Amino acid sequence: MQISIVIPLLNEKESLQELHDWIVQVMQSNHFLYEIIFIDDGSSDGSWDLIQTLSKSNPNVRGIRFLKNFGKSQALHAGFKAAKGEVVITMDADLQDNPEEIPDLYGMIQEEGYQVVSGWKKKRYDSIITKNIPSKLFNWAARKTSGLKLHDFNCGLKAFRNSVVKTIEVHGEMHRYIPVLAKNAGFPKITEKVVQHRARKYGATKFGAERFINGFLDLITIWFVSKFGRRPMHLFGALGVLMFLVGFGFSLYLGIDKLFLNPTGRLITERPQFYVALTAMIIGTQMFLAGFLGEILVRNRKSETRYTIADKINFSESSYAETS
Repeated sequence: MQISIVIPLLNEKESLQELHDWIVQVMQSNHFLYEIIFIDDGSSDGSWDLIQTLSKSNPNVRGIRFLKNFGKSQALHAGFKAAKGEVVITMDADLQDNPEEIPDLYGMIQEEGYQVVSGWKKKRYDSIITKNIPSKLFNWAARKTSGLKLHDFNCGLKAFRNSVVKTIEVHGEMHRYIPVLAKNAGFPKITEKVVQHRARKYGATKFGAERFINGFLDLITIWFVSKFGRRPMHLFGALGVLMFLVGFGFSLYLGIDKLFLNPTGRLITERPQFYVALTAMIIGTQMFLAGFLGEILVRNRKSETRYTIADKINFSESSYAETS
């Protein structure tokens, strides 16, 4: 198997037949051994019925259907887990990604030795206010925090060496940061390729303005996890010790002042510095304990990406309800 094409979707019935035929034409003209994995993320428009029909006419089509909408990250995780190809291509189901890009992406992985190739929609056919400008701000922040010099982190068209997708854990809404996850997992050969972006032909986008808020929150999360996810004591412990020392310093000053410098003055509890010192020591102790507990959790955790599969097509497994 040379190429696995992983396509997460939600209510994209109108575009699936055209997308399938286009991909097949590209695969056959380049003589690729391939599979197309459609992940139906809880569609209600009959998308799954069409995937079943496509699988009967084309044995290279495989399908996974979730019981409900779990999100794009969970859909990609299921697709990555099932993919058998040497190169794994991800693309959206709305026909905005061009399958004609696949041979070049495949060549960059297999011939040029890259581990991840991220698409760059240099010319976009989206709303300037709701998508283009927010995306530029989002990508700028992602570059600054991750250190990856990519122009478009959120492009759905990407190519991966199989070992990459089998290593990384995509969960929550981390699909926007798969190149960052790959870098943090020890895959440094990451680049980008300018790809054609097409206007949406059918339906409407499934993502609203809240995706940018969630995107920035996820960016903070992945920055924190990449920096301190394996060593939380380095952050919380250091801040805790600093806060405790500040509080202890204030307490020591108040004690010396009361005992030796001004024994007839106000009681220590009547001075505001006392409460500053007490609060600082309590917060410092709590932060130190948080770092200590974090270290215990890190050493005992088992990362999980949860979703429930309702049905499968063209898979060897016979089970029809499993949780991963």
